[in-house]
Amino acid sequence: MRASTALTLTTAALMACACGRQNDAGPLSEAPAVPLVNASGKVIGEVRGGDSDKGATLLIDAHGLQPGVHGIHIHDVGLCEPPDFKSAGPHWNPTGRQHGGENPQGSHMGDLQNVTVGKDGRLRVQIVVPGTYLKTAGRNVKPGTLQILDANGASLVLHAKPDDYKTDPSGNSGARVACAVLGSPDEAAQPTPAPAAAANTVAANSVVTNQAAGNTAR
Repeated sequence: MRASTALTLTTAALMACACGRQNDAGPLSEAPAVPLVNASGKVIGEVRGGDSDKGATLLIDAHGLQPGVHGIHIHDVGLCEPPDFKSAGPHWNPTGRQHGGENPQGSHMGDLQNVTVGKDGRLRVQIVVPGTYLKTAGRNVKPGTLQILDANGASLVLHAKPDDYKTDPSGNSGARVACAVLGSPDEAAQPTPAPAAAANTVAANSVVTNQAAGNTAR
């Protein structure tokens, strides 16, 4: 698959070199960032990525968003083309299931817990995706652990409305309003560093706390 030239992370830009043990890296907040862009193509924030023993970890810091609860998902293609971000493809779904943790036939591996944007339009949250790494190369991984940055790359997409956690294919979460390229097909071969723990770390389909506004949503 293709990767957006303007928005795709290079390997060096997404993560520092993993030289030795998994825990050699510093805090995730110090990792290089990839831009988060809105439907107008304007940069409204950033996403920093890394891997830990708990799974792939993403730190989102954004502004200029509509206050309230929003669905957010990992999408299958490392390409963010505004205004609709359809270039990011469907949700990342390597296990071939339907959408949503409340769906008996769900969920997608790319299904994440809703996030809450504060009244000031700010969002700062860290998300852990259990059972995954951004990259598994160079790691001793448990059977069944999946690599997010596969042959298609991957993107992180924020939606206009909350995810209902049950309706296929995207939880009735509305339009795609912001997108960040997590990695392109060319970036799937090298390992990523392990981030240090952050104050508010959340797993997929768990409680998400907005670090900026102090809001909590399920």
